[in-house]
Amino acid sequence: MARISKSSKSLLVEEYITRLEQGSALLDDSPQNLIEVVGILKSYGVVLDAYSVNLNYIADTQFLKLFPFFKYFNGKVNANTIAKFIAHDRLNYEYAEYCMKAMFWHGGGGVDAYLDTPEFATETERLIKAYHRYNPLMLALHKAFPDFMCEQMRQMAYYSALGQFWRVMSDIFINLSDSYEKGKVKSIPDVVQFVLDGLVADAALPITYTVHLRGQEYNIIPKSAGLTFLMDTGVPYIEAIFFRGTPFAGTVSYNAQAYEIPYDLGMFNYGALYADPLPIGGAGIPPTLLMQDMRHFLPDYLRQLYQVKSVRGLGDLRVQICESFQKSMFCVTTAAVKGLAPHPLDTNDPEEKLANRKYLTRWLNRILESQIIKVNNETQDQSALRVK
Repeated sequence: MARISKSSKSLLVEEYITRLEQGSALLDDSPQNLIEVVGILKSYGVVLDAYSVNLNYIADTQFLKLFPFFKYFNGKVNANTIAKFIAHDRLNYEYAEYCMKAMFWHGGGGVDAYLDTPEFATETERLIKAYHRYNPLMLALHKAFPDFMCEQMRQMAYYSALGQFWRVMSDIFINLSDSYEKGKVKSIPDVVQFVLDGLVADAALPITYTVHLRGQEYNIIPKSAGLTFLMDTGVPYIEAIFFRGTPFAGTVSYNAQAYEIPYDLGMFNYGALYADPLPIGGAGIPPTLLMQDMRHFLPDYLRQLYQVKSVRGLGDLRVQICESFQKSMFCVTTAAVKGLAPHPLDTNDPEEKLANRKYLTRWLNRILESQIIKVNNETQDQSALRVK
């Protein structure tokens, strides 16, 4: 999107702060936005369920394997599943790994901090020696390169953590759809509140990672580490996937002299909130895989909306799915921002209000650089056309 002038940005920050204080969301409330957000989150919930199963399967069974050829099969390796895999009649678990690697790369949060502790190193060392105790070649390799297998287990910990996070989010999104169909969710603020309630309800859910080998348990991330769902997986996920992301191969140069990629990871803005939906469907664009998966599980009412909404009908289905998905992520972001606020946003206490405004200003200075203004302007344009 075009850069916003400093004066205009200050006015927009004030406008969006007021919206949030009054109980509204970052995304404009409209009947079409509601249908798109709830419908796409229903499809996303189904996909996340499958992604979660696969991530946890990899973490629990594929750890320390140098060549996990069948990691996407969830243990069901037979002629039928192999044929479907070759024909690409399957879900794209590669996208789940893309998200995991983005979190692993950007770090942050309690998971990242715990993986640098002596406790993690000690338990991982115990597992590595037990796993390869009958393989002197691998033990020699481990002795020569002690960080190699330890780094593999760090990555496995992220497989497990993201799998656990998505397990909870899948249930929230499916339950949201059920509530919408029962008439309990009637607006975008209702969507935000539903997601927020789900995040708060599961905020303290422990994140642990235990593997089993020859009848023994290895607590790679024990419950005693005190890692929890919201602060240690939810917040780092929003930071890594919604805001930062990673540069898409083939769209920018990785040559350091080309200066097309920021030198600081904190300056990355390749996340879901910044994405331009139009490239979706192109080779090398990871979200294409997600949109491809979600198109299989679209509710009928959303598919019908896409049919009449676009002049291409369903010809640009992936682009329309991406637009709806981005809208839904602004709703999830609103829920997270509200949930992490130091005080209730509708407080009348002057000191609490001031603390909230300082907190919201930091968030909005980043969010307003995303696609939110463009998305809301398009919503307003569509409403004006309907009035005419």
